[in-house]
Amino acid sequence: MEVSQVSADAQNKPTHRLNVIGFHCPIPVAEAKKALLQMSNGEILEILSDDPETYHDIPLLMMRSNHNLLSIESNAGEYKFLIEVNQ
Repeated sequence: MEVSQVSADAQNKPTHRLNVIGFHCPIPVAEAKKALLQMSNGEILEILSDDPETYHDIPLLMMRSNHNLLSIESNAGEYKFLIEVNQ
């Protein structure tokens, strides 16, 4: 799994995407931490996951960091998180 860059042309649009669908705890959170460390201030990471634990774990991770959790979407057992990097 790797973080891919996406083109961002509007506010709150992701600049990077991390797809951890099919991976379960602790992989999604560990990979999110790693991705956020490699990103620059103001960039936005989109995380795609189907692990139900991430619904609670990602917000907890954001509470312990300076990053901003912009949104969480849930659809048919899959979750999409948007996180703005704030180093």
